[in-house]
Amino acid sequence: MTETDRRDGREDRRDPDDAAARADGGRPRVAVVACGGTIASEPGDDGAAPEKTGDDLVEAVPAVSDHARVTTREVCSQPGFDVRWRDVLATATAARNAVAEGADGVVVTHGTDTLADTAFALDLLTDLDAPVVVTGAQRRLDEPSSDVPANLALAVRAAADDRFAPGVHVAFDDELHAARDVVKGHSNALSTMTSPGTGPVATFTRAASRLVRAPERGVAVDPLADAIGGAADVPEVPVIHSGTGVGAGALERALDAGVGGIVVEGTGLGNVTGALGDAIGEAVESVPVVVAGRPPAGPTEPVYGTPGGAVTLADRGVTFAGDLPAAKARVALALGLAAELDSEGIEALFAPA
Repeated sequence: MTETDRRDGREDRRDPDDAAARADGGRPRVAVVACGGTIASEPGDDGAAPEKTGDDLVEAVPAVSDHARVTTREVCSQPGFDVRWRDVLATATAARNAVAEGADGVVVTHGTDTLADTAFALDLLTDLDAPVVVTGAQRRLDEPSSDVPANLALAVRAAADDRFAPGVHVAFDDELHAARDVVKGHSNALSTMTSPGTGPVATFTRAASRLVRAPERGVAVDPLADAIGGAADVPEVPVIHSGTGVGAGALERALDAGVGGIVVEGTGLGNVTGALGDAIGEAVESVPVVVAGRPPAGPTEPVYGTPGGAVTLADRGVTFAGDLPAAKARVALALGLAAELDSEGIEALFAPA
């Protein structure tokens, strides 16, 4: 989608009653799509769990109205560690519907454990002419120094800014990160969201924002949402870890279970043990195999020979994940298979945008 297309799309979504828009200060319209997570959680005798709705969150953070006219939509109320494919697909549908119905931006509230996965999935599934910003929190609203108010207000602020229309972004701790690059870097620090190797797209202060690099969609493929019928179409794609002493057993058991594809988390530039390399050579005859690297930054690249070296793996027909970590490579492969992409289409999912 070109910038002209995006601008024309925004023009089409303007209020038919301009006078009413001016009376409301001309603020953009932002739809909050609620998916649970710590940002929506409350304490309980059996541990914290998502309880708050999108309306609850917006009511608790009145500062969001400084930036936009906000409406809410409920998709699910899941902890970040238990998000399902049906939740991801429903979130994509909710974002698309919100924009089609006139929203100038979309905020998705989500648990941080898989926030980066869902943000990247939305980048694969959609290509909207309005900003889509995913956010969450490390501390609940009832906890001291909660980051819920700051992160939600930041996300609405970014979603109301049409500079961030290309691609999906993550708003956290005064920074905006690209969905392709962002990872959860710390289990409980407020600055958990980070983009190893690239850094944020933008930084924010109370009064201003600074664009560090150009916002863009993280993949150069057509959006996949319309090609996927439902969650039942998304196949099982396990991640097999390579490391000291790893053999072929885990990969062989995955094949016996009838998985749709396999992601291998290799070491360094995308190398694996010799035993695993031999097994991969046989596996590619029946399922697609994608090899990612273990380091938090840097690409996969065929340099080394030997049975498990990336040169040998390339000769055997694996696809390399580029700079995507194994978790996101799994998201890309699973959704690509669900959309019935051919081998070239699968490879395109991992190419630089």
